[in-house]
Amino acid sequence: MLKGISPLLSPEMLKVLMEMGHGDELVIADGNFPSASHGRRVLRCDGHGVSEVLDAVLQLFPLDTYSKHPVALMEVVPGDDCQPVIWGEFERVVERRERRVAFEWVERFAFYERARRAYAVFATSDKALYANILLKKGVI
Repeated sequence: MLKGISPLLSPEMLKVLMEMGHGDELVIADGNFPSASHGRRVLRCDGHGVSEVLDAVLQLFPLDTYSKHPVALMEVVPGDDCQPVIWGEFERVVERRERRVAFEWVERFAFYERARRAYAVFATSDKALYANILLKKGVI
């Protein structure tokens, strides 16, 4: 254990966050996301939700200030009658840990493609719908 670092972040997760460079992307995925088939590096966060992992990551992870949208969410599929409540939670966590930023909404399959190119996927067991978030790393 280390002081000031969330126990939610495993040594492997900390290593990945340290390895990432400016502009690299990280996906924090819900339990329904196809992490194993869409991630180059998948680290399991079973038993945890996306919001709590997001909060722990943003304690250490700077968002990209040079990007118009350093945070991206998977948009609701047309015809899917759903208004994801968790998005408001994500906005509150990001604003508390970083600053107010403009979120980008990405079509489902485009989000999957970005996840394939992302540096890593942190796979949670969150049951919330559309609880996938992509973060672009900035500089300190």
